[in-house]
Amino acid sequence: MKASQYFSMSLFLLILLISCPWLISANPHLNNFLGCLDSFYSNHISQVIYTQNNASYSSVLNATIQNLRFSTPTTPKPLVIVTPLQTSHIQATIRCSRTNGLNLRIRSGGHDFEGLSYVSQVPFVVLDLTNFRSVKIDVKNKVAWVQSGAILGEFYSEIAKRSRTLAFPAGICHTVGVGGYLSGGGYGLLLRKYGLAVDNVIDAVFIDVNGRILKRKSMGEDLFWAIRGGGGGSFGVVLSWKVKLVSVPSTVTVFTIRKTLEENATNLVHQWQSVGHKLPGDIFSAVTMRKVNRNGKTTILVAFSSFFLGETNALITLMKAGFPELGLKKEHCTEMSWIESILYFGQIQNKSIDVLLDRSYKSPLNAPWFKTKLDYVKNPIPKAGFEKIWSKLYEEDAETAAMAFIAYGGKMAEIPESATPFPHRDGNLYHIAYTSQRYMNWIRKFYSFMTPFVSKSPRGAYVNYRDDDIGTNNKKGETSYAKASVWGRKYFKNNFDKLIYIKTKVDPHNFFKHEQSIPVSV
Repeated sequence: MKASQYFSMSLFLLILLISCPWLISANPHLNNFLGCLDSFYSNHISQVIYTQNNASYSSVLNATIQNLRFSTPTTPKPLVIVTPLQTSHIQATIRCSRTNGLNLRIRSGGHDFEGLSYVSQVPFVVLDLTNFRSVKIDVKNKVAWVQSGAILGEFYSEIAKRSRTLAFPAGICHTVGVGGYLSGGGYGLLLRKYGLAVDNVIDAVFIDVNGRILKRKSMGEDLFWAIRGGGGGSFGVVLSWKVKLVSVPSTVTVFTIRKTLEENATNLVHQWQSVGHKLPGDIFSAVTMRKVNRNGKTTILVAFSSFFLGETNALITLMKAGFPELGLKKEHCTEMSWIESILYFGQIQNKSIDVLLDRSYKSPLNAPWFKTKLDYVKNPIPKAGFEKIWSKLYEEDAETAAMAFIAYGGKMAEIPESATPFPHRDGNLYHIAYTSQRYMNWIRKFYSFMTPFVSKSPRGAYVNYRDDDIGTNNKKGETSYAKASVWGRKYFKNNFDKLIYIKTKVDPHNFFKHEQSIPVSV
């Protein structure tokens, strides 16, 4: 090391440790970690590294925390946040974390339902990819490269600027980060037409535990398979994704029909179970349920919502044939563009499309403090079952609870379980997402209550709806195969063993780890 470089690093550490003397006692490896980074980052260190005494530390940490359950005075905080500006910064962060015994958490949008991208029970560093957010659209070839730190809204906005008839089959919450979303699978309005988001990923740029930059050809098909649905934080850092853009008509149609129990909602939702998955793939179909007060009386409000790749008249014809009991009429329907449908289902339809670029916008879909769970349903719930469900939703602690049924079938039933790590394909009528704000005990009891009505052996779960109630590794991210299989098979079914094989091959010392990361075989 040159004398000038040594002096620069020593001066940096001296200033840091004078202003933050607690750092030495907090973790004996921290000063070595910072010195290691400084040897790589000499030109940009003030721009990319935030320690707990930095004036901007809290704002950077909290900028994308989407669930206030993980933003309390007792929540463990990272020793350092790194916001890389270039690929070499990421390589250095991996190397310096690994050599100094620090856990590394990777954050793109901060929507991990258990906060695993920015919380750890052992000393840790957050690698925040917010500066890796470029989007490049190739309209002619119907492909795009999108970096992991971009949010879905930024991606969608770039597509819409260039074409009214191209889209991407991802979700409706525009502040979700692309990296975490694609790592877990990703479903949205187009899942019955084009499958999951990861079903449309065709290449990626990836950094492994040794700092190598790999693409699909150099990483091999096994690793490329694993990063498309095996969950974030297990294999390495995906910098960017090459995806297929899909064709949509210039005009799509949406509707929402709301019914209370007094308006035959029970019979309608019971009937929907048998028809939703059989509707043409051009139709996305969902049902949501929650307790409401109507004219001083408590009841259950059931909302039937659909998105259709076409115009109103065609949709009415299809619904009359497939679900006439709903009574869809022209006045229920609204025609719009695909990008406008994202605003509609994101419950921000009164905003301009520019809201998709607002990372800090809190839509009604983003409860400030919540717990979410997910189930898969293979057989219709009987009417008597719904009566029991309503009684649970009437409970006092269910005041913030909601359920959403999302129909499967269509393209989802055509893709084999082994095509990606996400296995929940053919045979599933729909999935159920449960959400409750603050009332953690209620949602856990309700989840237990739903056991007879949902998938079994294993009871399926979705890795992008992380749920630490179904099992975790220890706080160091380590576990036995038997313990990991409890939660692993719920998320991945028989694909779990293949994920372990790949993990062991590409990260044999288990550097990339968290409470639900894929374990290595021993």
